[in-house]
Amino acid sequence: MRGTSSTTSPAASTTARTPAGLRSGRLFYGWLIVAAGMGIQGLGSALLSTSYGAYVVLLQADYAWSKTVFSIGFSLQQVESGILGPIQGWLLDRFGPRAVMRTGIVVFGCGFFLLSRVNSITTFYLALIVMAIGTGLSGFLPLTVTVVNWFVRRRATALGIMATGSGIGGLMAPVVAWSLNTHGWRATALGSGVLLIALGLPLVSLVRQRPEDHGLLPDGDPPATVATPGMPAAALTGFSLREAMHTRAFWMISFGHGSALLVVSAVMVHLVSHLKESLGLSVTQGAAIVALMTASQMVGMVSGGVLGDRFSKRAIVTMCMIVHMAALLTLAFASAVWMAALFAVAHGLAWGIRGPLMQAIRADYFGRASFGKIAGVSSMIVTAGMITGPLVAGIMADRLGDYRAGFTVLAVLAGAGSLFWLLAARPTQPAR
Repeated sequence: MRGTSSTTSPAASTTARTPAGLRSGRLFYGWLIVAAGMGIQGLGSALLSTSYGAYVVLLQADYAWSKTVFSIGFSLQQVESGILGPIQGWLLDRFGPRAVMRTGIVVFGCGFFLLSRVNSITTFYLALIVMAIGTGLSGFLPLTVTVVNWFVRRRATALGIMATGSGIGGLMAPVVAWSLNTHGWRATALGSGVLLIALGLPLVSLVRQRPEDHGLLPDGDPPATVATPGMPAAALTGFSLREAMHTRAFWMISFGHGSALLVVSAVMVHLVSHLKESLGLSVTQGAAIVALMTASQMVGMVSGGVLGDRFSKRAIVTMCMIVHMAALLTLAFASAVWMAALFAVAHGLAWGIRGPLMQAIRADYFGRASFGKIAGVSSMIVTAGMITGPLVAGIMADRLGDYRAGFTVLAVLAGAGSLFWLLAARPTQPAR
């Protein structure tokens, strides 16, 4: 066999080139990447994702734009991310996550600079598109691909812990809301751009593409334990993109993931407005409900990751879809603050538990070899849920006067989406 005459194994030679920071100490470097991912996701969540609804309230007060305008703005970001998904997969394989994410952080920050100068619907949409490119290149997909590469046995736990970053960022929503009310949305957007670049670039510098590139193995395992009996073949080899797309599981996972985001995206855009109009809450009080929701999400992320490494991920996700439906129906017909709080807890837990597990299922089924490309193409389908949710809620609210009917429709669709997960059985491994 070629290479058997060499006295030095590839792993050993790679180890010799490994930076000391990746070899020293007992802590597996993959956990440092998880921590960096937490910080990066936290910045994006605090400054944009969970604060978008608060920006909506203030921009609507200044310009009297309709709810549909803001729904389209949010959906434009998702369209951009969906289109970018397959390109990201290629970029990640070609240039590695660190170079791609550095570019994304800078573009994301520039998007905030543009947002601070908005004076029309056109410039508003332009700023959101630039931010969408930045978040796509620096956020969820490249971080997920990286963590999937660094973990196999503890993949769900690692993804769950990393995802708590978005929850931590959500807890900062009241701080951003305070800044919006105190300093205005223009100054807040400008400061957000500066903060994002200043903190984001050092965090990205910690990211590495694969443990094998540095003489390490997934989960920090020694070489003798990597090919353990019973480990799914996909964890070691994996499907190509073409092979994955020929399985039913690829499509069921994609459609199931998208149906969950019908609820998530509608809430991200319209929750604060709904609470203000239906219950008379202020922007700051609405942000407190968002903080409760994200605190519950964080609990769900950690517990869901641990449970997912021990029990059926698919069964857990299916139950979470039902909880999403029940929670949104509670919000739609809420007549008191306690009902909004109940929604926040139930929705946050369901969101937090099923989010990392959906990615872990995709990685468990299709492996590491082409995960970036597979997740990127799948994101084009998943994005449909992110686009549809806010549009349905916003258009129906403009026409009917409130969010009740729109939220009800989305809740039923999300509940029906649980069927996709029931049908998403593990595919047969490809012959090699």
